[in-house]
Amino acid sequence: MKLSVYIAKRYLFAKKSRNAINIISAVSVAGVAVGTMTLIIVLSVFNGLEKMVSAIFNTFDPDIKITAAHGKTFTADTAMITFLSNIDGIESYSLTIEENALLRYGERQHIATIKGVDDNYHKVTEIEDAMWEGEFILESENGRQFAIPGLGVAHNLGIRINFLTPIFIYVPRKTGEINLNAENAFNRDYLFPSGIFEVEKEYDSKYVYLPIDFVRNLTDNENATSSIEIKVKKESETEALKRRIARTLGNDYVVQNRYEQQEIFYKVMKSERLAIFVILTLILIIASFNIIGSLTMLIIEKERDIEILKSLGADNDLIKKIFIFEGWLISIIGAAAGIILGFLVCWVQQTFGLVRLQSESLLMDAYPVVIKLKDFLIVPATVLLIGYWAAWYPVRYLTKRFLKKEI
Repeated sequence: MKLSVYIAKRYLFAKKSRNAINIISAVSVAGVAVGTMTLIIVLSVFNGLEKMVSAIFNTFDPDIKITAAHGKTFTADTAMITFLSNIDGIESYSLTIEENALLRYGERQHIATIKGVDDNYHKVTEIEDAMWEGEFILESENGRQFAIPGLGVAHNLGIRINFLTPIFIYVPRKTGEINLNAENAFNRDYLFPSGIFEVEKEYDSKYVYLPIDFVRNLTDNENATSSIEIKVKKESETEALKRRIARTLGNDYVVQNRYEQQEIFYKVMKSERLAIFVILTLILIIASFNIIGSLTMLIIEKERDIEILKSLGADNDLIKKIFIFEGWLISIIGAAAGIILGFLVCWVQQTFGLVRLQSESLLMDAYPVVIKLKDFLIVPATVLLIGYWAAWYPVRYLTKRFLKKEI
């Protein structure tokens, strides 16, 4: 093994009689290095995007969410509340109700989703950290209630924090009676805004937070609940608690963790990550054809050396290993250079944020990058596997074509 590696290194770094072999070998190393670096960078960017999106979802998605399996709402009875209150792993829970409504502020109108929440909601999510203006106050000490629209809703309606103009909220009556007067077809009430939140463009343009009792009265659903949102004490206990709650409540309820609440999005993101990895791997395979060309020319040039080695007692396996190791060394050098360059690029972006995002709807202005150890294990393993194949192919088959004697 040591002899074959030693000769392979000499062949790789020694000057060849044909300069083209040196050039092709250098191009092979560069191709592998660029491919490896690109894989490291792309995977790290996907890690950063996933972390960024998770942080956005964590702002308004609870650890566990309970909804009705059938219909929009359910009644959170005393038995359910008692059961949730007695679970040690639950830090806090909040009852919510959602309904579509027409909002009017001054002369402007906008259709949005009003979300009624109770006093524990800020303990379940991180919505208080997402306030763009004002504070997350739904009810003051004197009992006065407020509304908290998203930045998109506020922009569409022209809302700013003041107590001069209220937000009028219209919800269709559920009586189903036909009335020629359009005003009588809606329940109407108003609140003043106490703050404006900013999480994500689509979410900001859709939701308005209101006190849960206010929404229940407005929608004529006195005891209705759209969801119960739960914060667990330890993230590691989430799955166990989810299974326990689902088992106790039965099939009439859907219990979801954070991943399941945004399941489609996460699946699409993982599919995109896998697709990009496969595409870049195919490009790396194409780049590895340079190794085949380099070894093919080297085998032709070293035909006399092979004959000398055979006359000195070298068997076919030793000679095969020499050229396989040379091809593999090209991949190893290229992979090492690519890993170092990829790490440096990711570190620079992570530290200084040189590549900026153009979108104004996100909470950061530079492309997020997260370096993970598993990427620095998967990528080199993939590169070395491709490199071994690229070295094995010409040694196993092309030598039969170009040499008089089989190696």
